[in-house]
Amino acid sequence: MTRISQVIQQSTSTCTCALIVFITAGDPNLNITKAALEILDKSGVNVIELGLPYSVPLADGPIIQTASNRALMQDTNLDKILNMLNKVNLTITTPIILFTYYNPVLSRGIFTFICDISRVGVKGLIIPDLPFEESAYIAYLCDQFSIELIFLIAPTSTVTRIHKIAKKSSSCIYLVSKTGVTGMHTNKEMFINSLITKVKKITSKPLIVGFGISTLNHIRSFHQLDIEGIVLGSAFVQRLANQTIKTKLEEISEFCHAIKQITTRNSQA
Repeated sequence: MTRISQVIQQSTSTCTCALIVFITAGDPNLNITKAALEILDKSGVNVIELGLPYSVPLADGPIIQTASNRALMQDTNLDKILNMLNKVNLTITTPIILFTYYNPVLSRGIFTFICDISRVGVKGLIIPDLPFEESAYIAYLCDQFSIELIFLIAPTSTVTRIHKIAKKSSSCIYLVSKTGVTGMHTNKEMFINSLITKVKKITSKPLIVGFGISTLNHIRSFHQLDIEGIVLGSAFVQRLANQTIKTKLEEISEFCHAIKQITTRNSQA
């Protein structure tokens, strides 16, 4: 299967930037998660980021924290998620990134964790609290199992740290558009443009931007920047939390279509 970084770069031939959608596994249950993955795949999403529910999701805002809690109340765990992914990857082609905190990786054992997610077709991995200085072994295993380990660069990252991340990264690089946690925000952080410029001077690897991007107006602003992908999470998680199963899935499909109308080249939207 094509690498995530290649999917993101290739999407720029038809879109101004790739659409990466985050949802929480098991919220409100794994059957709906499976259906949502299939809908996102059919709706033209370029990459799907699937969150492993965790009891202390420090990088996540209240919407995703609440979703994670709901998933845990449904007894969602890694084994059940892997079983679901093993089935859904037979029917979808959109590559999946697993978003997890470091503790679940350590609890399962780093080698076992990487081996298990590779076996069910996961193509990328984001660990927001992984200490960069401790990432060598995980990066090595990801390379061996053809999983792209995606590093994050924050607005507070120094030039020295950006150089180190760019050198170690074998994939796209995730730019955090603001300080703090994920979530829905009304104002675009103006300093993201200067961060993009700074990183572009250091590396030519594709850049994706997330945290705090949730509305169509945000998309209109961000897709004009010199980036290869936009990550939306809370907006989709919130839609999956509301109303009936049919309405949930219809809403995320319609939202994907509205986003594509903005990001598709030559669109009149």
